[in-house]
Amino acid sequence: MSTGAGPNSIQPGKGPRIVVHNGTIYLSGLTADDKEADTAGQTKQVLIRADALLKSVGADRSTLLFAQIWLNDVGDFDAVNKAWVDWLDGTEPPARATVGASFALPDIGVEIQLTAAR
Repeated sequence: MSTGAGPNSIQPGKGPRIVVHNGTIYLSGLTADDKEADTAGQTKQVLIRADALLKSVGADRSTLLFAQIWLNDVGDFDAVNKAWVDWLDGTEPPARATVGASFALPDIGVEIQLTAAR
């Protein structure tokens, strides 16, 4: 099952933001709407959006299994990590990988992809 939850969830040439298969939820790479924000601000935006998308399929951050985070500038790691830890708010953290990446749009500071259980 895929869902078109959230604004702009299916964009031309792209797939759905969420796919649910055999009890596993896959959120596609999410980026911030306000790309003028710093990377920590972009991270907070993405995580708020992730909450809404997870909720739309009956899940929440406590069901996360894995997170992949891409950073435009690895120098932003500490700021992104603080936003991530604050968002988890004591929830058991999922397995996670964070890597540096260059994006097609240079104003993207962070992209986050999540996998969760249903």
